[in-house]
Order: sequence, then structure tokens, then C-alpha cells
Amino acid sequence: MPPRRATRPTIPAGVWLTQSGDARIKVHRCGSALCGRVVWLKEPTDKATGKPQLDDKNADPGQRARPVMGMSLFINMQPAGPNKWAGRIYNADDGKTYESSVTLVSPGTLNVRGCMGTLCAGEDWTR
Repeated sequence: MPPRRATRPTIPAGVWLTQSGDARIKVHRCGSALCGRVVWLKEPTDKATGKPQLDDKNADPGQRARPVMGMSLFINMQPAGPNKWAGRIYNADDGKTYESSVTLVSPGTLNVRGCMGTLCAGEDWTR
């Protein structure tokens, strides 16, 4: 009988469009974790300033001048089961970080959930 090979989890590597269609996130492996970085914005320019969108809602005043484009959203997203990772996610829309899980539902659907205490919400990203 041939030796049994360990199956590697499917990594949802690639570029994903958020459910609202306002951003594309490049997801890739970084060490044992999963990383996600903003690579496209529907509205890359702040209409009020005419300059690139900034992380102006961040709770840390020192971070408010950083551009949203290129920003890392996943924080310590570690394997948590078959096709699932858990860690934290940063939401530039409100400047907060949430407990999070990411699940590869199908080759074309990535479910991203964030929780604040017992209140959770999620959305499906598509390739």
C-alpha cells in the first residue's frame, strides 16, 4: 500500500472582489498565515481632496495619513480547519479591527466574516 500523503489546504491565492465591488484584495500565503492586501479601489481618489484615499478613520492618529491602496487587511490569519483561516481583519471603512475568519467556500467564493463580541457579519468575495 502506498504511503498516505498529507493533503495541503487549498490556499485562496489570487485577487478577490469585495461583495460591494469597491475594492480588490490580493490574497496570498505569507509564512503559515494568509495575507490580504488592497490592490484596487473603485474610488482611488478622495473626492474632497483630489488625493489618494487615506486611512483617515483609523483609531491611531499616526496611521491616518497612510494610503488605503496597498494596505494589509488580514492580521495573523492562521489555518483553522479545512479551507478556513482565523485571525483579525482591519476595516478601513470604520478604522476598526475585528476578530475574523476566512473560508474558501468554492474556487470562486471566499466568505469573509468579522465579529465584535457575539455580533458577526460576513460577505462573499468573488474572483
